Amino acid sequence: MSLLNPSDLDPNRLPLNVKPTHYDVTVKTDLEKLTFEGFTKISLDVKEDTLSIVLNCAGLSFQEVSLTSEAALTEQKPSQQSIEGDRLFLTFDSLIPANSKAELKIGPYSAPLGDSLTGYYRSSYQKDGKPNYYALTQFEAIDARRAFPCWDEPLLKATFAITMISRSDSVNLSNMPAYSEKVYAPGSEEALEKNIPSLKALDSSWKITQFETTPPMSTYLVAYANGPFKYLEDSVKMPSGKDIALKIYTTPELLHQAQFALDVKKKVLPLYEEIFDVEFPLPKLDTLVVLSHDFASSWSTGAMENWGLITGRTTAFLLDPKTTDTNAKKNVFTTQSHEVAHMWFGNITTMEWWDYLYLNEGFATLMGEVIVAGIVFPEFKPKADFISDHLNAALALDAKPSSHPIEVQCPNADSINQIFDSLSYSKAGSGESKFLRMLSDYVGEDRFLKGVSIYLKSKLYGNGVTEDLWKGISAATGQDIVRLMENWINKIGFPVITVSESENGIEVRQDRFMETGIAEPEENKTIWNVPLNILSVDNSGKSTIDRSALLEERSKSFIVDTSKPFKLNGGTAGVYRVLYTPERLSKIGVEAAKPDSCFSVEDRMGLVYDSMALSKAGLQKLSSALNLIDNLRNEKEFLILDAISGNLAGLVSTWWEYPEIVDNLNALRRSLFVPLVDKLGYDFPDSEPTDITRLRSCVVGEAAAAKDEGVIKELRARFDHFKSTGDESKIPAGLQRVIYGTAVKYGGREEYDSVKQLVESVRTPTSKLAAMIALGQTQDPALIQETFDYLLTSSRDQDFVYYLRGLSSNFQSRRQTAQFFRDNYAQIYKRFEQNSMLKYLVSGSFSGLSTQKDYDETKSFFQDKDVSKFNLSLAQTLDTIGARIAYLERSSDDLGGWLKEWRGRA
Repeated sequence: MSLLNPSDLDPNRLPLNVKPTHYDVTVKTDLEKLTFEGFTKISLDVKEDTLSIVLNCAGLSFQEVSLTSEAALTEQKPSQQSIEGDRLFLTFDSLIPANSKAELKIGPYSAPLGDSLTGYYRSSYQKDGKPNYYALTQFEAIDARRAFPCWDEPLLKATFAITMISRSDSVNLSNMPAYSEKVYAPGSEEALEKNIPSLKALDSSWKITQFETTPPMSTYLVAYANGPFKYLEDSVKMPSGKDIALKIYTTPELLHQAQFALDVKKKVLPLYEEIFDVEFPLPKLDTLVVLSHDFASSWSTGAMENWGLITGRTTAFLLDPKTTDTNAKKNVFTTQSHEVAHMWFGNITTMEWWDYLYLNEGFATLMGEVIVAGIVFPEFKPKADFISDHLNAALALDAKPSSHPIEVQCPNADSINQIFDSLSYSKAGSGESKFLRMLSDYVGEDRFLKGVSIYLKSKLYGNGVTEDLWKGISAATGQDIVRLMENWINKIGFPVITVSESENGIEVRQDRFMETGIAEPEENKTIWNVPLNILSVDNSGKSTIDRSALLEERSKSFIVDTSKPFKLNGGTAGVYRVLYTPERLSKIGVEAAKPDSCFSVEDRMGLVYDSMALSKAGLQKLSSALNLIDNLRNEKEFLILDAISGNLAGLVSTWWEYPEIVDNLNALRRSLFVPLVDKLGYDFPDSEPTDITRLRSCVVGEAAAAKDEGVIKELRARFDHFKSTGDESKIPAGLQRVIYGTAVKYGGREEYDSVKQLVESVRTPTSKLAAMIALGQTQDPALIQETFDYLLTSSRDQDFVYYLRGLSSNFQSRRQTAQFFRDNYAQIYKRFEQNSMLKYLVSGSFSGLSTQKDYDETKSFFQDKDVSKFNLSLAQTLDTIGARIAYLERSSDDLGGWLKEWRGRA
């Protein structure tokens, strides 16, 4: 028999003496008082004799608790009741016997609709100059407990029946369809009025909406919302023959921008059912688009995969139907596709605990943004695009001393929230480039997906761990996937493969790669199983990739004809960097620059990213990487030029306090990008190839950043036309960000105020975002200070980081941004302590710094602070500053010398 004492329990996991099987949750939402009330009835399976029950509850004020069990015909009240942290401890006098059923009732309880973007929270939009409110949930990872008492752990699945009470002129939404909605008549709902007595004071302007019961699911996937929503609708017939109702909801003034996301959902939903060979179990799939959404579910997308009711920010799901902004279009389709993938991988089959987050996020990223995106939107080249979008950022993070394994222990709430970082999202599902994609490439995509289907079917409505997935793929491939992948998942970091040449071929060696060089011996003990994917060319000039070449030891020799072009990591499908001799890299660069090069787009992108990362780590000279880039100056592919532009911008940002080097780097950028601006112009013709559209946005932005006078003059003239006439026709969506930023940077008060008005007007999400970032580009000290003041007094919580991004990218305000964070730390911490934003604000405020003094001051400032909510981000930030210091010390002479020599040639 268990009598549970709080001091004897695991502080981070609930005891399993009882398990929930079903919840009846009633929620009354008052959007005028900005409060909610609730009542929860929970059906329990009793697993062992007990006198105690422990569940999660946070921030709820409640009155009554009672228990009915099969062993007692009357209700029991707890003899002891206490809250420790976010756990409710209940002790009863009568035994609750094992192998029996029980029912726990809690309520009524109440809480304010807060604005923390977590739990059941409020948001607003402007209508007739006044705020209009709505409410919605964001429960991942551990915030369902803020909305109703529950067993708030992913392993403890149950079914849910949601009842919502609201004003009759509002719309109620939840995971399942409503089966009943009626106007509330006082005195007509005896059971509800008993559970929530305040109903008796209501009049007939309220309604009751009852939703169908869900399949078994984890609490973090429960969702409901109430507000003045409108919708677009459609339906789709699935391969199983079912018709699924599809809707997308948002506030009325934004509805016209929702059609594209609805269309994407219709295209991808049946594809997942076909690929996984598992029927979509719900009768509908809604999307709710809101102005305020937490970043915990994804920094890059701001969306959440609630089963049957996806939620997300306007930037994640809305698109102006007339836009030429291909990046916005890509963001919408990858976000919608990613979240739909979760309906299977994450929702039907869920990770057992947050240690296995990558099973959810990595796979949804791989499926939604690469495999399915490649079927529906091949013009975006998702496999190559993913190298820029995810691979390089994740490798950069994983090369830091503060990195963690992909499968990382999450003992407490703070660590759970912090693993929602680029490493967890990108490291697991990195297109052609990271662990799951590398495995898919190695065993073959068809067999990989067959293995995933086996895994899902073995865990329907259940929970899984890493080994379960590997067993499914092993069954489909006949290979020992557990052995193959073990160190990739459980060990920190990834290798650099050093290639040396001999008479008969090549010798390759693996060592752990760090952003400051090869790891010290004590941190260089891991041996990974590395698919080398050796690309070589035969006598006819045809290239092939040997996918059987596997490095399973520290070093090994392979037969390769080195008289012809060759390259490791063909297709950039492996999770490693490749270090060649300077002579071989030079030969590879010459081959890569040929119009008929044997190296694919993915290969050339990988070469650029590898060479720059290896230079930063001190494993090759930065001048070697710049020679490679200079060789590629006639490149036509957008994705390769985008990789080059990003890396050159990174050098400018690193050497930002070295004026001569910055001037010379800008001259190099102008030589690369201004000719393309002259060729492509500033306007976006209808029906031109997606690559050209994206390339124009890239090269105009880079030329402006490199201070080309002609480009700046053109962009300012276009903004001036808008400012004086209100006509936006000369500001295409694909150039909004650079035009707004240029106007503010080279203008004054008038331009600043014009862009600020764009932020505050009802516009497309991308234009508002562009305007927020642009405000940080001003060079006027008074306007810089005004932007900081606006941040504290007027910015929405979810937009704070965008203003900060603009200010920290501005060399005039970069150090001031760090000082702003320090000066206002207490206020910022209090404002964001309940959501995931603090980690992004820390990195955004300090990561651009680059001197030993900066490092020491940053470390000292946080020395006496409680950093438990962002300690991983802080460690990564300090690593970043430290790596910049080393880079500057090591490579300034090499960079300066190469640039002077290049300018002499140019």
